[in-house]
Amino acid sequence: MTTFIGFSTQGLRKKFTLVDEELIKQDLINAFNIRQGELVGRPDVGTAVWDFLFESQTVETETAIIQEIQRVAGGDPRLKISGVEVYPQLNGILIQVQIQFVPSTTVERLSLFFDQETRRASYI
Repeated sequence: MTTFIGFSTQGLRKKFTLVDEELIKQDLINAFNIRQGELVGRPDVGTAVWDFLFESQTVETETAIIQEIQRVAGGDPRLKISGVEVYPQLNGILIQVQIQFVPSTTVERLSLFFDQETRRASYI
């Protein structure tokens, strides 16, 4: 039974309708592609992860990134974060997030790459 229904024109799909987990993942990546404060009148929408791309990767920076990922994902009641790992890369930041889709018990590990060249977050 489908719980959530939405649509997306991203990617090379002929079918634009997304349901359940695919819709939740698309909504999450959309939230990560908005810089915090970029949406007019909604300063709480988006993420500040982009501000950490050019910072030195210290324990404090990693902790701040993890807290930011949890804050953004925590804004969506359809998922729960059970783990976040941060891996600095030469041209961005790789973040692995373990999420549980609510109300189901489905758990999935997502690999997000924040690319400093294209300024886009994407799943890999």
